[in-house]
Amino acid sequence: MISLIRLIALRELKSLFLSPLAWAILTVTQIILCYQFLSQLESYLQLQSKLSVLENSPGITDLVISPLLAGAAIILLLIVPLLTMRLISEEQKNQTLALLFSAPVSMSQIIIGKYLGVLGFLMILLLMVALMPLSLLLGTAVDLGQLLSALLGLFLILASFTAAGLYMSTLTRQPAIAAVSSFGLLFFLWIINWAGVNSGTAGRGESVLSWFSLLNHFEPLLKGVFSSADIIYYLLFISLFLVLSIRRLERLRLPH
Repeated sequence: MISLIRLIALRELKSLFLSPLAWAILTVTQIILCYQFLSQLESYLQLQSKLSVLENSPGITDLVISPLLAGAAIILLLIVPLLTMRLISEEQKNQTLALLFSAPVSMSQIIIGKYLGVLGFLMILLLMVALMPLSLLLGTAVDLGQLLSALLGLFLILASFTAAGLYMSTLTRQPAIAAVSSFGLLFFLWIINWAGVNSGTAGRGESVLSWFSLLNHFEPLLKGVFSSADIIYYLLFISLFLVLSIRRLERLRLPH
């Protein structure tokens, strides 16, 4: 079973790197984030003399690294739907899904393999992003605990984006519709708690909405606040959408 999942994941990862879209995503993402990183680093260096006289002043991790990774999450919220849109919908559109169904693989293996293939690509992108804050270790002190917490948060949120995007790809034959639907779902789950925050209320309804918000569980990890509740939220989120994807694929396999 594991070998089949690995085979599907490697096939998916290889197909991504054979696509111009993947290389364009890597290039554009790195250019944007490098520009943001250098701009924030320049601003920090200009403020460093003023910050040095303050007690408990924020350091380079708070003023440069955390905003960089927060910006990366927003950019990848836009990008991940472009990577996941074709996973199942293109198979349906090209009528090649029947070939997968006829192969000696289960629906779980197909879904998990495709999921890990895209996640592997995003891990490469994440490592490229991580090189920027890690380069600061050559010249200054960085809060490694907060950095690792923020990177873990970014990984979990990317894994969640991928799981949701994969599920939306099972719902339609059109990759473009899958991409737009994925973005709409992720954006809604990103901002779902804004209404309660902006209105200054903190009622029971707002608390429930805050719990479902992807952003609400990401921000503490950016600040270095590690909570098992946030980790469990992301693991449940990922598991839910993977199970939904498997169930949807099983329904597609049944004769109409």
